[in-house]
Amino acid sequence: MATTNQTSSLPVPIFTGENYDFWSVKMKTFFRSQDIWDIIEEGFTIQKDTSTLTTTQKKELKENKQKDSRALFILQQAVDDTIFPRIIGATSAKQAWNTIQEEFQGSDEVRNVKLHSLRREFELLRMKESETIKDYYSRIKEIVSQIKAYGENILDKKMVEKILISIPQKYDVIATAIEQTKDLATLSVTQLMGSLEAYEQRLKRHEEDSVENAF
Repeated sequence: MATTNQTSSLPVPIFTGENYDFWSVKMKTFFRSQDIWDIIEEGFTIQKDTSTLTTTQKKELKENKQKDSRALFILQQAVDDTIFPRIIGATSAKQAWNTIQEEFQGSDEVRNVKLHSLRREFELLRMKESETIKDYYSRIKEIVSQIKAYGENILDKKMVEKILISIPQKYDVIATAIEQTKDLATLSVTQLMGSLEAYEQRLKRHEEDSVENAF
């Protein structure tokens, strides 16, 4: 779970030990918006003896130190009090970030297992008869977001195909029409959802009319 804190007038997501992948994506975006992600990702070398540095190099070193201090401060604000002790001894933003990442992201093997599980969950998704198109799409997006958090992207084409083959039989007419008249390679999920939701509303009106006529 993540709450927020105020740093530099922008809300900072708070990491409580859960949903690390979502939190890390949000933090990367936050750091990029502050132009300090590079100092966390790459770090910088601190030179104790600066006597041989040029004026330009000294200025650059000073700027990097300031960026690092700012990034470390933000990271310290972005973790819950239960997480903070893990990075209390960190002397750089990169060290603090890596400490959290190593503990909560897991090894490559663990991440691959999670990613495989999410891929399988995506493939097995089916829309329930009692579900609306919008609710089903929300379930799909949730899994896709988790997959993206692990670094794998799912293109619109794959999502379009997934939706069309996993909706109930009552949508066969519109699904067939879309497959026959649209280029699925270029059809966006937004366009598909618009067509399906319009058809769903039409089905609903027919059902309501049938009930009224029955009386």
